[in-house]
Amino acid sequence: MFFMIFITGGAGFIGSNFIINWFNQFSEPVVNIDKLTYAGNEKNLEQLSGNKNYIFSKTDITDEKAISELFQKYKPRAILNFAAESHVDRSITGPGEFIQTNIVGTFNLLQCTKTFWQSLEKAEKESFVFLHVSTDEVYGSLSLDDAAFTETTPYAPNSPYSASKASSDHLVRAYHHTYGLPTVTTNCSNNYGPLQFPEKLIPLVLHNCLKGKPLPIYGDGLNVRDWLYVTDHCEAILKVLENGEAGETYNIGGWNEMKNIEVVDLICKALDELRPRSDGKSYLTQKTFVPDRLGHDRRYAIDATKIEQKLGWKPKETFATGIQKTVKWYLDNESWVESVLKRNQ
Repeated sequence: MFFMIFITGGAGFIGSNFIINWFNQFSEPVVNIDKLTYAGNEKNLEQLSGNKNYIFSKTDITDEKAISELFQKYKPRAILNFAAESHVDRSITGPGEFIQTNIVGTFNLLQCTKTFWQSLEKAEKESFVFLHVSTDEVYGSLSLDDAAFTETTPYAPNSPYSASKASSDHLVRAYHHTYGLPTVTTNCSNNYGPLQFPEKLIPLVLHNCLKGKPLPIYGDGLNVRDWLYVTDHCEAILKVLENGEAGETYNIGGWNEMKNIEVVDLICKALDELRPRSDGKSYLTQKTFVPDRLGHDRRYAIDATKIEQKLGWKPKETFATGIQKTVKWYLDNESWVESVLKRNQ
């Protein structure tokens, strides 16, 4: 077997950050499998051009023949499944893509992986890993007084996006318990940081601030999310890849619960300091409340005790430090934002 890993969805936000973080630490080859949807961008990884250990394959994970051929050609020791449609608003207006990518795509990956894994020698079988990256949204919504999600919280997805991810999680679990495939699942809280497509809250607010546009805040702005800096998430996934137990689930959170309105306020105040408006007014004046999202979950919160106790991981960034890094990155990379928006007009 070659010493190599597969990463699906590696041109997206979390996947590209993971690959960059990977090559900052290791030289083991990576095959990045991505079909390049609107949120996938090869430019995210242009710093790796010329790196002989980085291989890109423009492939849809629902294409069984193409995925099988990649397994036969490269013979990986692990597959990390980041590939997903992930924006709740898009899942409300067009759920079909979410069913195809998140459910059918994961099923196809599992089928192809099982066939490949069953062909391996005993030692290679035992060291192989299928790591499935999922979301805390599969657990549904919490009230303000509820305990945070743990790995044993019952699933209760409330959007087509979270329902499709819940389905994929169940498939991954089933392939471990039915076929013995060495799978592990991670469920993370809201990620933020560099290279995030500007439709999610933080990059959208940053972009709209700088363009003088309204800052749309759903409902009363009091919905609560646990925020996880993307590099912390990448480090957690590395821990799970290295030492996670087959068949287990690990919740990954930032221990940073914030109301959406608080997030917007912090971004505005950071920009007031780093890039003041020419008219001397605060970016806070651009806040605009809009009708709430359909089925908007009130609160998510992750209890990340298990991964800390079992694998020794905990986040390094507080929200205060992480948002400062994020704001600075977007200020230094406005051309990246413009290019991805222009590409998807």
